[in-house]
Amino acid sequence: MYKVIIIDDEPLAATIVQEYLSNYADFEVVQTCQNGFEGLKAIQRIQPDLIFLDVQMPKLNGFELLELLDEQHSVIFTTAFDDYAMKAFDAHAVDYLLKPFSEDRFAQAIKKFKSTQESSNLSEMLKDEVLTHSESAHRVVVKVRNEIKIIPIKDVKYIRANDDYVDIHTGEGKFLKNKTLTHFEKVLPNDVFVRVHRSYIVSVDQITKIEPYEKDSYVVILKTGEKIPVSKTGLPKLKAILGI
Repeated sequence: MYKVIIIDDEPLAATIVQEYLSNYADFEVVQTCQNGFEGLKAIQRIQPDLIFLDVQMPKLNGFELLELLDEQHSVIFTTAFDDYAMKAFDAHAVDYLLKPFSEDRFAQAIKKFKSTQESSNLSEMLKDEVLTHSESAHRVVVKVRNEIKIIPIKDVKYIRANDDYVDIHTGEGKFLKNKTLTHFEKVLPNDVFVRVHRSYIVSVDQITKIEPYEKDSYVVILKTGEKIPVSKTGLPKLKAILGI
């Protein structure tokens, strides 16, 4: 018996998935959730075999939810999200059902899920694609002990590499996240954030001045007085974004 969780903020959409699943004796809907926070708790508690997941939801979207999970899960997206997302995920998720979807199309998704179970678990590529798109230009989601914290991008002063993690520095303090600087270089708005050093990405809104440091090197001074090193390759990027 496959345990299923449905996560969708539209009750009608969740009901349709339940009705379609009622034709499959080997699937059991264990819980339906109407937002990402509720869905995250349900997944951690139940450890389902399959998740039907909407993307656009209040508080925590589908991509952010997946990122916060410690383990990979089989996911079928059920959403009216833009076409570009479908193209990005369709090859790696179990399937992507674009609302409104027919029962025949639903049956194809179930067939795909069963075939993945017979062969192997989802590829690591799914996780990579999800993580690339899970951050938005507006916020970063982190775990703080057993709680979820959403950090608005405007509150980020700089990000520093920390082995396989990064330290996200804000006015509230430092937050550890299992990501690389290269990831943030891709997802953060490039008119606000610049990689000034192999170990640092800085918000230009936080910079008050650029000063010489040692021979052929510089540092940027932040509003807080903190000093961030600038490499030879980082300096042209910084000058370009500052227009100097």
